[in-house]
Amino acid sequence: MAIRAAAAVAEPEEILFENAKVSLCLLLNRHAKTLRIFDFRAGADPTKRGYVLSIAQREGVERVFTVVERDEVAVWSRLGFDREGTIPGFFKRSDAYVLGAIVPPALGGEDAPTSGTRAADEEALAEKTHTEAKRLAKDFAPPSPRAVKVAPANDAVVKKAVAAAARAGKALSRFDPFGRRDVVRTEYHVTGRGGFSLIASVERQPCFDNAFVELLTAPRTERDVALTNSAVHQLCERLGKEGTVACFAFSPTDDAPFAAIWLANGFRRTGTLPGQLLVGGRRRGAFLWTRKLATPTDDE
Repeated sequence: MAIRAAAAVAEPEEILFENAKVSLCLLLNRHAKTLRIFDFRAGADPTKRGYVLSIAQREGVERVFTVVERDEVAVWSRLGFDREGTIPGFFKRSDAYVLGAIVPPALGGEDAPTSGTRAADEEALAEKTHTEAKRLAKDFAPPSPRAVKVAPANDAVVKKAVAAAARAGKALSRFDPFGRRDVVRTEYHVTGRGGFSLIASVERQPCFDNAFVELLTAPRTERDVALTNSAVHQLCERLGKEGTVACFAFSPTDDAPFAAIWLANGFRRTGTLPGQLLVGGRRRGAFLWTRKLATPTDDE
C-alpha cells in the first residue's frame, strides 16, 4: 500500500482486470487523465490493448503508459505502444523503459492525432527547448546552500498550495501516486528570500531505492529559477544521503528555464513523453529527467 508522510493527496485509484490470459492493474490519475499499466502476466495478448483503451475511454483518460523491464519492451511495442524513455537504475540494478500511447477518441468522437504524429510534433519542440536549456544551464551560478530552506510540509499548507495552483492553471501535478504498492510520499515546503514559496513532493519506492521528484509549479522569473535550482540541489543531496540510487522527474517540453534546472543538477534527458502532463486544461509533453545518485552495493 501507499504510505504518506502528509495526507494532502488522495489514495491510489486502481482498476483491476483478470481472466484466463490477462491480469492487469490500471492506476488511474484523474487529474492528469492518465493510466499507468501494471501487467502481472507476460505476453502480447491483443486483448490487453483493447481492454486498456476501452477503460481509458470510459474513464475520460487521454494517455496510457507502462514502465517495464527490458524483456517486456517488445511485448508492449507489438501491442502498439511507443518506446518513449528510459529510467536508469529504476529497478536498482536494472533499467526501466517507458512505453505509452495517446488514447484514440471513443466511437463518434472528434478525430485526434495518432500517437506517432503527436510524438513527432513533441520531439521537434523538445529538441528546440532542450538546446535552449543547455545554453541557459551553462550560465547558472552554483546553487547556494543558504538560498532556500527545505522542510517537511504541513498538510494544510500543501492542500492550500495545490488548490491555489490548480485554480490558477499552474499546477504541474496534484501529487497523485506514480507507484501502487509500498511507496512512501513526502511533501516539502521550500521557502526563500522575497517570499519565495514552493511545494515539492518525493515519492520513494524503498524496495528499489528510487525516487520520483515533483514540483508543484514551474518558476516564472529569474529569481524563481535560481531559487528553484537551489531547491532541487538540496532535495537531491537529501535523497543521496537517504540511500536513493536513482531519481527521475518530468518537466514540460516547452519550458527551457525549467529544463535548465534539471540539467544544472546533473540530470539527463532520457525520454520525451507525449501528452504526459495536463496543465491548465492543456496537454503538454514532458521531458523525462533521470539521475543516478549512487551505485547499489553487493550486500543490498
